[in-house]
Amino acid sequence: MFSTVRELLAYIRKEDVRTVDFKFTSLTGRAHHVTLPARRMDESIWESGIGFDGSNMPGFKTVEAGDMVIVPDIETAFIDPFFEEKTLSLICDVREAGTLDPFPRDPRGILRKACEYMASTGIADDCHFGPEYEFYLAEDVQVKNGCAEASSRIICSEGSLSAVEGFRQAVTLAPHRGYHACPPGDAYYNIRNEMVVMLEEAGVGVKYHHHEVGSVGQQEIEVDMTSPVRAGDVALLVKYFVKMTAKKHGLVATFMPKPFYGEAGSGMHFHQHLFKGGKPVFFDEKGYAGLSASALSYIAGLLQHAPALLAITNPSTNSYRRLVPGFEAPVNAFFSLGNRSAAIRIPKYATSPGKKRMEFRTPDATCNVYLAEAAMLLAGIDGILKAMDPTAMGFGPYDMNVFAMDPVEREQRIKPLPSSLEEAIRALEADHDFLVDSGVFSKLLVKDWGSIHRKSEIEEMRGRPHPWEIEAHLDC
Repeated sequence: MFSTVRELLAYIRKEDVRTVDFKFTSLTGRAHHVTLPARRMDESIWESGIGFDGSNMPGFKTVEAGDMVIVPDIETAFIDPFFEEKTLSLICDVREAGTLDPFPRDPRGILRKACEYMASTGIADDCHFGPEYEFYLAEDVQVKNGCAEASSRIICSEGSLSAVEGFRQAVTLAPHRGYHACPPGDAYYNIRNEMVVMLEEAGVGVKYHHHEVGSVGQQEIEVDMTSPVRAGDVALLVKYFVKMTAKKHGLVATFMPKPFYGEAGSGMHFHQHLFKGGKPVFFDEKGYAGLSASALSYIAGLLQHAPALLAITNPSTNSYRRLVPGFEAPVNAFFSLGNRSAAIRIPKYATSPGKKRMEFRTPDATCNVYLAEAAMLLAGIDGILKAMDPTAMGFGPYDMNVFAMDPVEREQRIKPLPSSLEEAIRALEADHDFLVDSGVFSKLLVKDWGSIHRKSEIEEMRGRPHPWEIEAHLDC
């Protein structure tokens, strides 16, 4: 929208912008913002930054040294449609107060360093990422968590949750039958369309949108592939626009991996490929599925480090309620052409050199997208630098339904992915050289990442009786 600060300031004055909003993410991926009156906007914003207390962000700063600043990226500017007053919104980098030096734990900064490292290897000078966004819409969500009570209730007019006294409305979707459903079964298509139109107006290129498999309000929006940092910015915007549009219509939107028992979970599949000098690194018409040797080694790197990666790409206890057999969510480390049960799928319809890519299907939206992209890129680059061979390492390709294999054979041939967050964090603690040897992640950050998620996720869940446990064991 703008190429210089002067252009941005001139636009604010000319177009009668009333407020300017600044968005950024914490280490764990939560979105935050601060808003300034437009009259306060001048060059000093970029010279000194906007102050905030970093000690309130897990993993950023301690209380005795909490002062930090954010500095807006002018290339991210858009008019925010959800403010009643005309508001220009920007996404920011997190910097050190006073010096404006890059903050080592700024997620956008870490991703930039990963891209710089990739270029320094000579393997590629450009890469593109394209996450898919799956989420649920519901009329209401009610939660109770107390000493003697624990319950949740999600109210949705679609699918089995529309049942009254055991009868489901005839126009609603049958369980697991939501994929590409048409109206009237697709009850929220107009709302989803509104989300997409506003995203496009804000500069986010949308590929398409549709109803997903989950019959109780599951949606999908897929965006254009773009540079890694821009893809991270787009993730922030998609979640913001989806949640705000839902709220406008009296709905609740959730990207959590597994909000419903027995229905499809919501993932965030990452399409990715590399380029050098404008030419695709991943294409070779003579290779398996049209993939080059570098692409296969990139895949091997992802699968070799997948147990550790999941601590970053799937950093919630709820993530592992999605990663179970029977719901197209990957539970084994292998790759395949067009196989949606594989951890890495090669899209069968992406046949041209510039579109040849792979899709890592394990991640979900509880991740910090900037950090997830950085970690995946470093794992893939490690695979290329070490000339890893995915077939020799036992990662496939398996162009078959692996669940139809003899269970003993499957256990011997195919490596499982972590089945819990604790298992993934332990894998990260044992395997993180591919992150730190490049200088992109620090050993202390890896250690703190595990500590933060053990405390905020695992320990919080571990100490709470589950309603199913009470049902199953009350009579013991």
